[in-house]
Amino acid sequence: MLYEGIASVREANGITGLNSSKSKRGRAVPGEVVAVIKRIAAENGRDFVWHYALAAAFLAIIAGTTAFTAWIMRDIVDEIFYRQRADLIVLICLSIVAAFVLRGIATYGQAVILAKVGNNLVARYQRRLFDHLMKLDMEFFSATRSGQVAAQINENVSGIRSILNITVTSIARDFVSLIGLIAVMVFQDPVLSLFALLIGPPLVYFVGHLMRRLRKLNRDAILVNSRLIGAMQEAVQGMAIVKAFTMEDQLSGKMHHLVSDSEARSNKIARVSERLSPISEMLGGFVFATVIAYAGYRATFGAQPPGTIVAFLTAMILAYDPARRLARTQVGLERALVNARMIYEVLDTEPRQDDAIGAGQLQVGKGDIVFDVVAFSYGPEAAVLRDLSFTAQGGKTTAIVGASGAGKSTLVALLQRFYDVDSGSISIDGQDIASVTKRSLRQSIAFVSQQPYLFEGTIRDNIRYGRADATDAEIEQAARLAFADEFIRQQSEGYDTAVGENGATLSGGQRQRVSIARALVRNAPILLLDEATSALDNESEARVQAALAAATKGRTTIVIAHRLSTVVNADHIVVLDQGRLVEEGTHAGLMANPNSVYARFHNLQDEVGLGLVDDLGTDEELSRAGAGTGSKL
Repeated sequence: MLYEGIASVREANGITGLNSSKSKRGRAVPGEVVAVIKRIAAENGRDFVWHYALAAAFLAIIAGTTAFTAWIMRDIVDEIFYRQRADLIVLICLSIVAAFVLRGIATYGQAVILAKVGNNLVARYQRRLFDHLMKLDMEFFSATRSGQVAAQINENVSGIRSILNITVTSIARDFVSLIGLIAVMVFQDPVLSLFALLIGPPLVYFVGHLMRRLRKLNRDAILVNSRLIGAMQEAVQGMAIVKAFTMEDQLSGKMHHLVSDSEARSNKIARVSERLSPISEMLGGFVFATVIAYAGYRATFGAQPPGTIVAFLTAMILAYDPARRLARTQVGLERALVNARMIYEVLDTEPRQDDAIGAGQLQVGKGDIVFDVVAFSYGPEAAVLRDLSFTAQGGKTTAIVGASGAGKSTLVALLQRFYDVDSGSISIDGQDIASVTKRSLRQSIAFVSQQPYLFEGTIRDNIRYGRADATDAEIEQAARLAFADEFIRQQSEGYDTAVGENGATLSGGQRQRVSIARALVRNAPILLLDEATSALDNESEARVQAALAAATKGRTTIVIAHRLSTVVNADHIVVLDQGRLVEEGTHAGLMANPNSVYARFHNLQDEVGLGLVDDLGTDEELSRAGAGTGSKL
């Protein structure tokens, strides 16, 4: 949904464009986690430093009460059970209750704070991402799948929150808890502590090995999921075509393959990441058994009071959980890092088609539009426009006709600076559009595309997108001019009727008339119509043509037309063939020469009875219609 409406958003709001740059998709390097954390902290630290400080304090309380639980076990065993000191029962029990109350309050406090900060971070980066996407040019959206962008906005942004939360909880809770418990262990018995700490080196080795495997697996899984989301979006949005061509089985097969691929990758990630559990359990069991054997030997032959051993074992058991969580911290950080990097790949896209330094506001007077030796191509393979020169006179209607691929829609895209010309220039009233701000350029243009796009919201909202400050009266007047008022008032809630996804509750002709009303309410001096009546029936087309005839008075209008019957009254007609201007003039002047490309094509449409240039573009077809074998459209 994001891509189909991006041109309408940019046209309506004058968004400046950026070209996408190549994303750095290499594998993570040592210290990259630290670099990403530093960047996130630099961007958000000031706003959340006290929140994280308070959360860290709560986590430190949790760590302290955990260590206290192990520490107090020696006094419980030695003083209460071994020496039977009844005077200490109340004191020890109260201290245990106090520790658990503190632990409960701290657990609640840190969870609420981290959730609040995390949700704020997600919302903040979602806003940043969308704002940045609004600045990117059409080339980016043509090259990037919508599912991938949707995944980056909806899923990958959580990586920012995860990195900070994992870091805070790992340091403030698990690391502090582990240090406190190790201190208890060392204080109780330094020799036993040495045995217990033997688990560290092999665990670090296995964690490093697993991270190298998980790094690539996580990124591949995210990319596969983005393709899955994109395929689902395409199927839902094109459901009418799916059913019309009985594509259900084909698309189901495609979806099953993507789902199976996603499932297989997720299972592989689970197998690799969960290998840490049996490894840590085996190492922990070995160390625990060793400690018990040694402690049991000393207790049996050394007559040592059991309190110290019980306190030590309690501390070691409690230390096992934070140690295991710390070992798995890098697993969580690795996935969060992949997500965060993909977010920054979009945010770090460098601008390449920005406003020129010192760009001024476009001032439209008469509204003359001049294409001067314009050349353009979407890539090195083939040129779309070649040395194109013509003038669309201010206040008049210029029609652009030609076969598919002639460059008609590209011409309109260049005029709105969705792309920049390779050479030549486009000017309005003598002002090169490359030297003015894109916002002022696009605010001077109203655009009606061949495929009307409506956004979520009401009919009134969609018309008001043409001009945010339009009054209800102006919206209704524009709808009347577009012959939309009657059917709008017949809707259940009139102008406040929700249009559904991409206007699904309206017919194609109704969507087009709402789109035309959106352009009319803009009240811009330049009007661009890209086959604006293509979705209308004959009666509606005639009525809208009459409305457009009135709306175009006093405006510079460029009309892209496939059906020549819609442009016979144009003040000027430009005929394109393979990106070149082959002839221009009025309808009468072009028809006066029976050998002109325009006249042959016009006669061909009349004879064959079709209204589409796209179906009538070959020499063979022109010959069958008696048009000769000259230049073709």
